[in-house]
Amino acid sequence: MFLTADRIHNGLGWLPHGTVIEVADDGTVVSIVDAPVEDAVFYDGVLVPGFVNAHCHLELSHMKGVVAEHTGLIPFLKNIPQHRNDFTDEQKKTARHAGYRELITNGVVAIGDISNTADTADIRSMGGLHFHTFVEALGFNEANAPGNFGYAQNVFSQLSNQENGGNILRQSIVPHAPYSVSSRLFKLIDAHEPGALISIHNQESTDEDLYYKTKGGRVPELLSLFGIDDTQFTPSGKSSLQTYLEWMSEDRPYMFVHNTCSKREDVQFAHSRLKSAFWCLCPNANLYIENNLPDIHMLMDERTNICIGTDSLSSNHQLSIIAELFSIKTHFPEIGWDVLFQWATSNGANALQMQHAVGTITPGKKPGIIQVQGIELSAVMPSVNRIV
Repeated sequence: MFLTADRIHNGLGWLPHGTVIEVADDGTVVSIVDAPVEDAVFYDGVLVPGFVNAHCHLELSHMKGVVAEHTGLIPFLKNIPQHRNDFTDEQKKTARHAGYRELITNGVVAIGDISNTADTADIRSMGGLHFHTFVEALGFNEANAPGNFGYAQNVFSQLSNQENGGNILRQSIVPHAPYSVSSRLFKLIDAHEPGALISIHNQESTDEDLYYKTKGGRVPELLSLFGIDDTQFTPSGKSSLQTYLEWMSEDRPYMFVHNTCSKREDVQFAHSRLKSAFWCLCPNANLYIENNLPDIHMLMDERTNICIGTDSLSSNHQLSIIAELFSIKTHFPEIGWDVLFQWATSNGANALQMQHAVGTITPGKKPGIIQVQGIELSAVMPSVNRIV
């Protein structure tokens, strides 16, 4: 079949007006035609590749609305472990599957999913999404690092044994966040599968950097609540990012998530040290938790590779990439839709190392194609319709 629209964004930029996409019955892009085709189906609005949700927590879908908005990160983090098991296994499963269907409906074709358990194995096996599962290792006590890592290894092994069924199914063990992972655990993670993709919740609150610089802020309050003795922790006098990257290899790819309080010097430090770094923005989660947004202009000035995530339904009202882009556009109206679509498609695919399969409308790929309507209406969130 042949598809065309008012405009087509191929994941990298706008194609010339009148471009036609030829798509096979299985969704594979056959060719890009720069001339009219008589029987092409015309769509109002914009056609773009399927979205890549680079950061999500499907296993927390049952916690929608449990934590109030604008509590700040530390109170939010207190609530999640206290209440995540106030639900039956069936309630959790029902919510996960509803979240999965929401992603599909909202045009997502690939996901970077955070897991502390193997609960999402059933969704991975359904074949509707390409998955990179980030198995989080947590533990701030240095002595407990081997046991903490062993738990993550067990989850990793369960997911590794899944057959992919034609879709990408990958996994890597990653640190949760600087305030929840000891230096020894960071090093154990780094030694596992050298070269594997690392994702980390980064500089989501000013408390994180304050803890690493002076051992101040509210992180000690959080650790104390969970009975964690941090007497072994000595502040470095530097930001969290500039500290923990010293414990990690330089030659593996990284994705820094949230970056709500990241400074220019942190970005420059990462770029000077690492061969590959992506910076994932989850604006609606940042607004939900901290009522704050990252310095996106600074990230753009530093030529960072930006991608987009939704975080979880515990910190968001929906799992919708277009809602994330609309929030960015609302707060930064000068950022063009051509840039936003690139962040949500090809950049996300590159961040998850899935660029050979999705992210751009390119002959030979099956990127999914979605229709977006209403990008010209500044006060109304655009709508998404999955075409292929």
